[in-house]
Amino acid sequence: MTVLTSLFFMWGFITCLNDILIPHLKRAFDLNYVQTMLIQFTFFTAYFIMSLPSGTVVKKVGYRRGIVIGLAAAGVGCLLFYPAAGTRSYPLFLSALFVLASGITLLQVAANPYVSILGPPSTASSRLNLSQALNSLGTTIAPFLGSIIILSAASLTTTQFGQLNAEQQAAYKVAEASSVQVPYLVLMGVLFLIAGLFAVIHLPNIEASTTVSDSGASYDSAHKSAWGYRHLVLGAIGIFVYVGAEVSIGSFLVNYLNQPYIAGLKEADAGKFVSLYWGGAMIGRFFGAIRLAHLQPLRRNLLLVLVFLFAIALGYYITRDSSETAIYVGFVAVNLVVFLLAGGKPGKTLSYLAFGAAALVIMTMVFSGAPAMWTVLSVGLFNSIMFPVIFTLAIEQLGRHTGQGSGILCMAIVGGALIPITQGYFADTIGIHHAFFLPVLCYLYIAYYGLKGHVPVAE
Repeated sequence: MTVLTSLFFMWGFITCLNDILIPHLKRAFDLNYVQTMLIQFTFFTAYFIMSLPSGTVVKKVGYRRGIVIGLAAAGVGCLLFYPAAGTRSYPLFLSALFVLASGITLLQVAANPYVSILGPPSTASSRLNLSQALNSLGTTIAPFLGSIIILSAASLTTTQFGQLNAEQQAAYKVAEASSVQVPYLVLMGVLFLIAGLFAVIHLPNIEASTTVSDSGASYDSAHKSAWGYRHLVLGAIGIFVYVGAEVSIGSFLVNYLNQPYIAGLKEADAGKFVSLYWGGAMIGRFFGAIRLAHLQPLRRNLLLVLVFLFAIALGYYITRDSSETAIYVGFVAVNLVVFLLAGGKPGKTLSYLAFGAAALVIMTMVFSGAPAMWTVLSVGLFNSIMFPVIFTLAIEQLGRHTGQGSGILCMAIVGGALIPITQGYFADTIGIHHAFFLPVLCYLYIAYYGLKGHVPVAE
């Protein structure tokens, strides 16, 4: 578990850097919102195309070698950013993202089910929540560092940029594009280093030929393929809309907070606030891991208090303002209350959080100024446990089809490609503020899955 969590951290970090690339490349290449969302479209389409082949690779070479191959492929993708920036080629940037995402897809297909079966089935959701919390640590750090390293190159406001002559604007765009070269070369080195580590360590060989219920009963596969299980198919739709909603919101945050009627922040400052969105997912996942685990009440409550104190520290570190920290912590408290009301039941917790996320996005669309800013940033808290809980509920009782089911669920991550680009269309037509109606629909479906859709149908 300790070694595997490093993978969750790395692919979270890399994936969330897209939220910094989006506003950065939007100006560097004079893109509209639909064109800009090709970044997420390309990245998450790789999940759809490569998930089933990745499942085949893992089946043939095993977990450890599959992880090494995935890390190496992701490293090659990072390397391709260097010539893409050097030639200022947007298509080459997209190609590099596809290769990078293909490697991460292989990591996802291998690591998610491996963590799920690396212990008692009754605590599978808790283990995956813990791993996803480390994933969220990566997504929290990435926007903050990316804002400093990448967006800091965009030192001019839109008005100041418009005052430059054509030659100065062209030179400025070249400097913007080239600012991604060094960060992605560093990422390449880290990925190759971790690949070397996995090449020499020993991972326990676990077979998922059958799954076991919480009561200890073993289930034989009742269908010829994973597609025959209704709760898996509905779970795949759940993964599709969850990833789509989460990625859409994160992708638009910098540009959204940049709007004068929302916060009027510079891109570099707005990028730092994106860390609160993804940091909320990390905090919520720690809450979820604690609530869904079988812990003694005293120990559970102590851990919840520690996570809450961490949330206060994170809020103040990002905002450097006690009043803004108090606002964010207030949403953290609401999130904790929702976890407590759900009573540690995965399906119930999922539905409660989905309704909460939908309500926050609706408020974001209704309000403007600070209320719109803080409600949209707080959605991350409620996103927190959605992926791991949907994933573990969807592969329950699949038996020998668990591997195939994992591949199907990872294919569904293509929602991160299709929903953001759809929201980009609406942002170009009806405005960025009201285009957030799309994530609302996504969260309402997830609430349904948590209430009824996840229940396996008796054969």
